[in-house]
Amino acid sequence: MKTTLFLSAIGGAGARRATARATRVALLAAAPLTLLGGCQSLQSSNNFLGVITPYRLEIVQGNIITKEQAALVKSGMTRPQVRDVLGSPLLADPFHGDRWDYVFTIRRQGAEPQLRRVVVFFKNEALDRIDTGGDLPGEREFVASIDTFHPGSTPPLAMTEEQLKALPAPVRPPPPDTLPPAPVRSYPPLEPRP
Repeated sequence: MKTTLFLSAIGGAGARRATARATRVALLAAAPLTLLGGCQSLQSSNNFLGVITPYRLEIVQGNIITKEQAALVKSGMTRPQVRDVLGSPLLADPFHGDRWDYVFTIRRQGAEPQLRRVVVFFKNEALDRIDTGGDLPGEREFVASIDTFHPGSTPPLAMTEEQLKALPAPVRPPPPDTLPPAPVRSYPPLEPRP
């Protein structure tokens, strides 16, 4: 009520200035809210304008068990022998002492997330059975499934004979100059002579 009386007392120009000022304050207050709303839409997408992609942290949990490792585990093995082959279990439940759970998960940018569960059952402190939950990958298959840098191509680890011959001959360093013999020094005895 007081504001209306004040504005009418000032007149038309003063009222317009007060209205313009109120509009500016409202716009300045709304601008940060609009920008924050834009930030939310960036978090829900995988890239910004199709160019910038956020860095996703690689998360690896547990220990991978390949079919080669599972083939080494035989019925009747003791717990330490199983631990030597498969590694320490991710979960050794005190309420189910005859069961070890091996869980492996990996989330790597550019590759499909993987989850594998292997359960090892013991009976009388000896291995009873192993439940792989399906087909386990071989070591090479697993590496190929998470290789996002150069899929399908592995660099050669050794040079061919032609490549070795094409290398320049190694430069041998010159032999060191022979140093003159050091002067012979005589030191006084550490203990007095009797």
